[in-house]
Amino acid sequence: MEHNDNVRLRPPRHRVDRRALGWWTLQSSLFALPLPLTFGILWASIPPTRTFFMWATLISLVPGILYVAVMPAWRYRVHRWEATDEAVYAASGWLWQQWRVVPLSRVQTVDTLRGPLQQMFGLSGITVTTASSAAAVKIKGIDHKIAGDLVEYLTRTTQAVPGDAT
Repeated sequence: MEHNDNVRLRPPRHRVDRRALGWWTLQSSLFALPLPLTFGILWASIPPTRTFFMWATLISLVPGILYVAVMPAWRYRVHRWEATDEAVYAASGWLWQQWRVVPLSRVQTVDTLRGPLQQMFGLSGITVTTASSAAAVKIKGIDHKIAGDLVEYLTRTTQAVPGDAT
């Protein structure tokens, strides 16, 4: 196996955009709060079951609020990215954290994704697919313009890197 001293495991240099905090907070709220809200409505509207739904509301609300309060900031602290002339670096996750280094010679495709919530915050995600059996590298929560520039840079750079991406 060929050894390249220029590609080394290290933390990526760039943080995701600060607006990712708002995006992740909204996302986590949409995930964590509907159940306690439903229980709260049932608690208020069905008198014979008030005790049950009061406890169900509290038991589901406390972890939901903790999730909404902690997860976005934690992810923001962990998520980083960088693209050099040799590789794409990405760190992601919050409970399960992952660092990935992808040599540009292994890149097959570079895609941009902007879901409705990301669009609201002016953010994009990039997926770098490789010839590896491991999952694609995903960089989420970066400014839409920076994402476009990054995709253009990676496309141009991977064309110039020798190798067959297999």
